[in-house]
Amino acid sequence: MASKFGLAGGIPERRVRPIWDAVDSRQYKSALKLCTALLAKHPTSPYALALKALTLERMGKPDEALSVCLEAKELLYSNNIFHFDDLTLSTLQIVFQRLERLDLATSCYEYACTKYPNNLELMMGLFNCYVREYSYVKQQQTALRMYKTVGEERFLLWAVCSIQLQAYFSSGGEKLLAFAEALLKKHISSHSLHEPEALSLYVSILEQQAKYDAALEVLSGDLGSLMGREEDKLRLQGRLLTQACNYVAASEIYQKVLESCPDDWESFLHYLGCLLERDVELPKPTTGEHTCSSCSVDLNKTSLSEEVVESRLASALLFVQKLQKNDSSDCVRGPHLANIEIERQHRLSGNSTKFMEALVNYFHRFGHLSCSSSDVEIYLHMLSGDEITELLDTISRSFDASSVSVKALGLTITAFKVQELLGTLLSKSTTDLQCIAKGMVETFYKNLPLSRDLDPQESMHGEELLSMASNILVQLFWRTRNLGYLLEAVLVLEFGLTVRKHVWQYKITLVHLYSYLGALPLAHRWYVSLEVKNILLESVSHHILPQMLSSPFLQQTASLVKDYLRFMDDHLKESADLTCLAYRHRTYSKSVLENVNHGGGLVDLSSEDNMKHLTFNEDLEARPWWTPTTSVNFLSEPIDESSTPACFRAKVCKHKSTEKDGPKMRDAERKCLVPRLVYLSMHGCVSSLRETEPNGSVSDITVGEMKTLLEKYARTIGYSMDDALSMILGISSGKKSMKDFAPDIVSWMSFAVFINAMNLWSNESVIPRTDPSSPSSWEIVDSLVKICIEEHLTDANRILTCPGNKIPLLVQMVTEPISWHLIIIQSCMRVVAPQGKKKKKSGPSVRPNMPQLQGIQRSVQCLIETLRSVQKWLSDQMSPEEQGLDILMSYLQGTGDEGPGQTFRVLEEKPIAHASELGDRIAQSLEAWSSTGVVRRIVGAEHEVLAEFKKMVDSKLKLLMSESASLSSMLH
Repeated sequence: MASKFGLAGGIPERRVRPIWDAVDSRQYKSALKLCTALLAKHPTSPYALALKALTLERMGKPDEALSVCLEAKELLYSNNIFHFDDLTLSTLQIVFQRLERLDLATSCYEYACTKYPNNLELMMGLFNCYVREYSYVKQQQTALRMYKTVGEERFLLWAVCSIQLQAYFSSGGEKLLAFAEALLKKHISSHSLHEPEALSLYVSILEQQAKYDAALEVLSGDLGSLMGREEDKLRLQGRLLTQACNYVAASEIYQKVLESCPDDWESFLHYLGCLLERDVELPKPTTGEHTCSSCSVDLNKTSLSEEVVESRLASALLFVQKLQKNDSSDCVRGPHLANIEIERQHRLSGNSTKFMEALVNYFHRFGHLSCSSSDVEIYLHMLSGDEITELLDTISRSFDASSVSVKALGLTITAFKVQELLGTLLSKSTTDLQCIAKGMVETFYKNLPLSRDLDPQESMHGEELLSMASNILVQLFWRTRNLGYLLEAVLVLEFGLTVRKHVWQYKITLVHLYSYLGALPLAHRWYVSLEVKNILLESVSHHILPQMLSSPFLQQTASLVKDYLRFMDDHLKESADLTCLAYRHRTYSKSVLENVNHGGGLVDLSSEDNMKHLTFNEDLEARPWWTPTTSVNFLSEPIDESSTPACFRAKVCKHKSTEKDGPKMRDAERKCLVPRLVYLSMHGCVSSLRETEPNGSVSDITVGEMKTLLEKYARTIGYSMDDALSMILGISSGKKSMKDFAPDIVSWMSFAVFINAMNLWSNESVIPRTDPSSPSSWEIVDSLVKICIEEHLTDANRILTCPGNKIPLLVQMVTEPISWHLIIIQSCMRVVAPQGKKKKKSGPSVRPNMPQLQGIQRSVQCLIETLRSVQKWLSDQMSPEEQGLDILMSYLQGTGDEGPGQTFRVLEEKPIAHASELGDRIAQSLEAWSSTGVVRRIVGAEHEVLAEFKKMVDSKLKLLMSESASLSSMLH
């Protein structure tokens, strides 16, 4: 190719290098000037045009870039081009990909490969194009063509990987896998294999066909030496033997793994499972289907007799004890955990007296480690009440609580964590919980000197104590409904972030606390400080996004959603490039497809098949205990004093495991329908106001689609279409209670708005009127909106002192159903209101439908009255900042041993008394600490929410007043 002779796309490289340098440094104007000069000397160079197109695309001029690319493409297809190289094509491919025209890039490479059929670079470029398009068959064909051309192993493996993807995503998988196996066998017989990934790919092909013996034969032969680590080879052999039900041989293999890697917990579970010939339940990846089961071996799935089970457990115990003797360090915990698991098996069969002893020994050895309590969580839940008391006493006696040392602090935290995991704090009295929370904060402060020499990025010793203290204070609020405890919970975490600002656990808890308090700007601020990027946008955004979606902060919400959508769009564009890299670097196990239906729209996403495969990839484990999922907040419910810790854990697990089938799934399905319903409502209502276009002129297809979508919408609320209509009529007439709408009030209001829209232009009245005095669909919506808003204004208390208030629901009512209703009104008004001074020269004049206009006028007036009541309520809520500060601070001024204030006083007194012991960095950070400042920010944030919501209401009122004036002029 020309580039091999110091040329780039047929142009000397010294002429094009400055252009690339300018593009890389984002000096796009300079790059464009250089491209123009280059084209003046090489006007027919496709490469020069490709560079200009690349520069234009980076400058945000996609149309011009596409035009230049097409010009370069035409030149490539002409017969006057002598320098047809991969550099030109790859540059065009970059631009075409960014312009979302992969088809044009592929056609260029296809033409080039036709012109130069044996050029390997061009064929590789074509292969990558097919990878980006997920064209597995063409990938396979191109890879085999390259393999036949040069005979390189990598191209055969590209073909085999493409076949494997075909088998996974299409029918006929068995024949395809057999074909892939045949290709590999033929190559091995003549050339063998030379790469570890090639061996892994061959074994996976055999494993997918359940040819376990054949795969084991490959691993035990000469090819097995390709595995880089012996332990990896053993693990693979163990898995294959297990799948082949050769449990004895598999257990021996896993025993060898454990001898070299005694801390491999997964291999131990497989070892024990093979010994007992039963299934192993390993943790599943987080895919939105959350469960609360821990990894363990299921005792009930064995066919062995009790005597054989006991014999094999004894054998496993001897082996584990041998591993413990061989490694006496405090780093390897696996053998000691294995001892507990074996004793658990004995206990399940009713033959153990050493289960408790194994747990105690584990805590004696590893109790100072922060992971020790979570390591044994599954086992802790098996203990009786007396055993829990004994264990906690044993841990408490194992260290001196008055000493200041890392080990004593670790054991103190472990004792608290065990109580938290077991839920024993739920049964303690309010007084005891106050003392425990206060003690945790004091212990944290007492041990702060241990962290004086740590880097600010390092975790502080004992920082878990503040999280646990905050949790207890939230529990006290739940139990007593005293706002002071909730404020103390906030202050504790804010104090911790003053000492060290990088504790993400504090920030996430504060996001939820501030959201519940109604101080959403502070919640958003702490969320932004987390600097969430990349895949975390998908797994972490659930901490703030639901609250923002029901807030008046539309700009910040739009920014969050745009960041997430940008990540998804970039991922869909770049995932194919990552697959190309996987092929290039020969890591075939990384070739993964994620495909999304881009063309069908949101309605298609709500189809039964799509919803069945929908997952919420959220890390729910990081959420606070009181809000285990986005749709549940225990603080909004009354506490059940009779609930046991086990019952509460079961309740949390149930919420997490049913998240996919619960309200969130129905809500997602419903929201997929809304944009189309709004569009159809606007489109259909236009014709209803024209006498020249009689009612019903909208196509039957549109009417049918609207009806189908509304029926589906009603099902997401849990009703049939007829029952939903009956419910709306009942509420609007006062015959039914608003409680029947809960918790989907906003959805019901939107449903009524869409029903009204359809009723305007449908041939048959959706809401039948039994007599002329029956309310019209306009009047039904007016009545419903007024009832819903007024009832919630009546129930809404002062937001400053009532966490979990009605503001989010009121915001949703204004931003969703009232907004849809207003959009429909505006659509109708655009038809009948004069647009400027231009008049049509011909055609029938448009005469407004007077009865409908009168209905619109009444509806506009009703919306004005309703929003004015919201406006007044918001104004009444806005008190001076100092007054709000005094109110909240009064909740923290308790002086006795009862009620909130004890933890607050620790935070106020300790930093002043012992600052000299903390080191310069910590002492300086604490100089900025002010409890009053934190409370003042809460007051300011709540005022900001009210002000922003009022601004939104004012804007809609202004618009409605304008529409009312226009209607009055037309009707009079």
